[in-house]
Amino acid sequence: MRGRQQRVGVIGAGIGGLVAAILLARQGHQVVLCEAAPAPGGKLRRINLGTTTIEVGPAALTLKRVFEQIFAEAGQRLSDHLKLTPRTQPVRHIFADGSVLDLPMAAEAAEAAIGHFAGPAEARGYRAFRARAQAAFETLEEPLLRRARPSALSLASQAGVGRLLATGPFTTLWEALGEHFRDPRLRQVFARSAGYVGSSPLQAPATLMLVAEVEHAGSWWVEGGLTRLALALARLAIESGVDLRLDTPVAEVLASGGRVSGLRLAGGAVLACDAVVANADPAALAAGRLGPAAARAVEVVPVMKRSFSALLWAIAGRLDAPGLPSETVLHSADAAAEYTTLAYRGRLPGDPSITLLAPDRIEGATPPGGAERLLVMVHAPARGDAGQPDAVAVARAEAAVFARLAAAGIALTPDAQQCIGPAQFEALFPGTGGALYGPAVQGWQATFSRPSSRTKLAGLYLAGGGTHPGAGVAMAALSGRLAAAEVAGG
Repeated sequence: MRGRQQRVGVIGAGIGGLVAAILLARQGHQVVLCEAAPAPGGKLRRINLGTTTIEVGPAALTLKRVFEQIFAEAGQRLSDHLKLTPRTQPVRHIFADGSVLDLPMAAEAAEAAIGHFAGPAEARGYRAFRARAQAAFETLEEPLLRRARPSALSLASQAGVGRLLATGPFTTLWEALGEHFRDPRLRQVFARSAGYVGSSPLQAPATLMLVAEVEHAGSWWVEGGLTRLALALARLAIESGVDLRLDTPVAEVLASGGRVSGLRLAGGAVLACDAVVANADPAALAAGRLGPAAARAVEVVPVMKRSFSALLWAIAGRLDAPGLPSETVLHSADAAAEYTTLAYRGRLPGDPSITLLAPDRIEGATPPGGAERLLVMVHAPARGDAGQPDAVAVARAEAAVFARLAAAGIALTPDAQQCIGPAQFEALFPGTGGALYGPAVQGWQATFSRPSSRTKLAGLYLAGGGTHPGAGVAMAALSGRLAAAEVAGG
């Protein structure tokens, strides 16, 4: 199909699907983008809560240049579509012993704060960690993040064997952090890099420290929330010639002669296609959610290799905690036990780490006089398709989480509240068990085992956080770029 105009069907208007559709349309292909939901965005969602709305997806934007490039290729500027504010406010970390660390975003300020918190040796450890994380990102950005999924041999050839080994592919993130921090509290703080992609630092390779570098290199709040990014990309897609159809679920990927032939919509209509990009978790395809041809085109993701899900409480209410920043983390007393319970035992930990987001306090904004918008989150195993955790376990977890917040001096009085857990995420993203980040990052081979853009079925391609190069908003955009390149290449 190389070199000629194709009819391309894109399933799902998440970030990966939107980017793939935009790039393919601008190359002259006829693109139809079908989205089951009434709005674009995928996991970038907002819900109604009482008299307000609240975003329940990712909170901040990283790797801004990925999106600046996409808009530039369409002859536009990202800054003309979105108002972005750099994150400067520290993240508050509260530990089981009652100690508190307000960790700034800027490296020099963070080093000083760590030194004051835990001493000069730990500040030097942080400096060495930052240098290692930065080197890992610089080594892997081009040959890994921006190219089709490499083999171990090709990655070593492109990155250099010495530089690749320096990223710690055969060492776990937990072990590598122990080389830099003797204080277990700081080990916990930076182990969150694995949690950002729904994985355990006890299993993830040390290369995942590049996630910390991505965040520290620049993170931005989007005025109105990250759903505005999805809306901006949707407008760009329409302006680029994409036929965007919302409220249009796809029932099946059709194939003929060993190749994609079209899409059958839930209403029965058939769209003839030369190629299809599925912006969906590969586990959903493997579970047959897009028909037998698509199911045979991907590998099944074992339950033990699913990334984490979450218990998420969206709240409109009153927060009695003067001076609390927009992000606060209450750490477990035993991080290793927490991750072991989640990843190995598949159960909710009794003492989870808790993240509290208060978006109305971004960059020191004064909270409203009435109800604030709040999000409280803990990791949960992705067992939503098995009915786990059940209602009793969720209620027990809710009581424990809110008691921990109160004990830390953070008193919440909800006016309206909604809990979203693995079962609800499974209903939204069927076939995943509620996993939010695709396959978990486990072991040194994770880089080479994550699904790539190409599948076993000719003409069927994948995009989204469940595919290479990984989870996260910017990574999903890069996956859309990779998928578009594969389609265009035939």
